[in-house]
Amino acid sequence: MPRTLLTTYSTVLVRHIEWRQRIALAGCDDSLGGPSYLYYRYYSQPRSESFDLNVRVRGADGKPALEKQTFSMTPMDQVNKRLAENATSKVTVRPGVVWKQATAQLSSNSPIEDAYSSAFVQRDPTDPAGPGDLLLFAIMDGHRSYHTSQLLSKVLLPAIGLQLQQLTTADSDPQKVALAIQSAFVNLDWEIINAPLRILAENIDKLALANQQVPDLSQHPMALATMQPAISGSCAIMALFDTAHQNLYVACTGDSRAVAGVYEETEDGNGSWRVEVLSEDQTGRNPSELKRMQSEHPADEANTVIMRGRVLGGLEPTRAFGDARYKWPRDVQEALHKAFMEGNAKTLRAVPSMLKTPPYVTARPEVTHRKLSLPPYANPSTKPKSMMRFLLSSEEVVALVGGHLAGLKGSVPKAQLPEMVRTTSGSPTVNGKSFEPRRSTEGKWAFVDDNVCTHLIRNALGGADESKLRKLLSIPAPLSRSYRDDITVTVVWWEDGPNATPEQVRAKL
Repeated sequence: MPRTLLTTYSTVLVRHIEWRQRIALAGCDDSLGGPSYLYYRYYSQPRSESFDLNVRVRGADGKPALEKQTFSMTPMDQVNKRLAENATSKVTVRPGVVWKQATAQLSSNSPIEDAYSSAFVQRDPTDPAGPGDLLLFAIMDGHRSYHTSQLLSKVLLPAIGLQLQQLTTADSDPQKVALAIQSAFVNLDWEIINAPLRILAENIDKLALANQQVPDLSQHPMALATMQPAISGSCAIMALFDTAHQNLYVACTGDSRAVAGVYEETEDGNGSWRVEVLSEDQTGRNPSELKRMQSEHPADEANTVIMRGRVLGGLEPTRAFGDARYKWPRDVQEALHKAFMEGNAKTLRAVPSMLKTPPYVTARPEVTHRKLSLPPYANPSTKPKSMMRFLLSSEEVVALVGGHLAGLKGSVPKAQLPEMVRTTSGSPTVNGKSFEPRRSTEGKWAFVDDNVCTHLIRNALGGADESKLRKLLSIPAPLSRSYRDDITVTVVWWEDGPNATPEQVRAKL
């Protein structure tokens, strides 16, 4: 059994497995207000090569209305191709251990608003902290466009690396490392939010400032390049492995989840998975986030900082990069709109009506630390019987990945998988969402994909129910956004390797 660590981040898999359960209850995105019967009507249609959906549109009078539209079913071979077309894998060999990683994406938005990145930093042999490496993996869940998430995919991990370099090379104090990660997140967001303000300051003279005249900077080469990442937004979740000190750090900004799967050997030889929570959803529905938000603003805003579970009634995550609409003062938003957007025939969203004492949203992550047990072991006879092998987002995912690694093939009834891949619950978490996912025992899981990330995405969207899977992938953008979000999954696992040179091991793979 490989020692495995799985990262399913952002709205990635956790949101989409929950979405599958959610839509069976609601049938439509809650922002659309669709009645529940739409879902059942949708799936009660006889199997055919087309299907009907009731789509919310604007009527001739400008009011929302429902209109039946017919969509062609995507053939199963095209579904399989689409599930696998953005799947990648990589192997990195180090003395005594073989690291493997896989990533897969499935878009709903066009273009996709998710992004991801990874970095493998090998320590210099003379580094007193060695031997060992730093491995970083991140997934960004963008919203209101892809600009923030795409920027983060290029700069977040380097920013963390620069911050970690300020620590002493042998420093393994988890508290100092966590503070360095938090500083990297906060400082990077500060740069994103303030980039347009710096350009404005550099191009406005004192006389214009005194007369409250805002220059037209719409044609400045960095006008939209700085504004777009600031006004769109992105959640982010990051995992850092410090193999020299056997430490794992998980940093979460937004409504993503991380759960550790700890494999424990048992006397009967079958073993079981213990699920331990590593993060909480950072939304207004999380009582600790609500309390934090209320403590950071005047008492007269206690009932408005979070309304209907959302920041000022609008944004669901209470922590995110960008989202300057909740961070800039009202007059700053008006000035930047005039300077950068009007000349480009673009508009900023209206300032939230309850905005009084920004910022209301922060990029500061919560950082969780766990010890790891990684090969090569100094004494194989003392190899621990309980080891963290997964970092993921639900008990169903633990079982799905555990079954995939165990070599399960074909269709497996959902009711039987817990018997084949045993799991137990560890510490609970605050849900923080507007719905509670329900684990269903009806239907079947599909074990047909070689890539474990594609395997997870398939099962998040229907598993062995090909009719459901085909329909979900047949709904075009942007309508598909009401039924499923962008999905990004990254899985990282490690296996014992022989104590040979990387070149010798690689030659045998």
